[in-house]
Amino acid sequence: MSTSMKDNLLDWLRDAHAMEQQAEHMLKAQAGRLEHYPALRWRIEQHIEETQSQQQLLDRCITRLGGSASTFKDLTGKLMAFGQAVGGMVMSDEVVKGAMAGYAFENVEIATYTVLIAAAAELGDTETQAACEQILAQEKAMAAWLLEHLPEVTQAFMRRSADPELTAKR
Repeated sequence: MSTSMKDNLLDWLRDAHAMEQQAEHMLKAQAGRLEHYPALRWRIEQHIEETQSQQQLLDRCITRLGGSASTFKDLTGKLMAFGQAVGGMVMSDEVVKGAMAGYAFENVEIATYTVLIAAAAELGDTETQAACEQILAQEKAMAAWLLEHLPEVTQAFMRRSADPELTAKR
């Protein structure tokens, strides 16, 4: 392996690890506040488990390549997730905006793993390639689920917000 090519792959794997830490914190914050959208909460909780497993896969890839996760990148991701969670708490339409942001974030993850798969393939690193292909499938499934359910979440929010007896936000 070329050192610079391997370094690029390691940097991108560290970025992905930090991104998954950010995702875990955002998803936990969102799931913890959802009260009236059980299908969305269930799917987010399921994806939290996938996200934790993805972090472990990435850790193994990074370690196998002789690196370690970036504490700075992981901390930065956690801080960004905290800021997003706090910002979401003050929006009256938090559930809709959270679902939209989740869909957008999933697509960033899809792009990230597409790059990682191509980089690993270029280096002949079949283990990293397979791990990233597994993660990519999970991210695509979550993005598809969110896209399919955005109308349902939006309509439920609209109905709840039109009824003064109900809370729509969460």
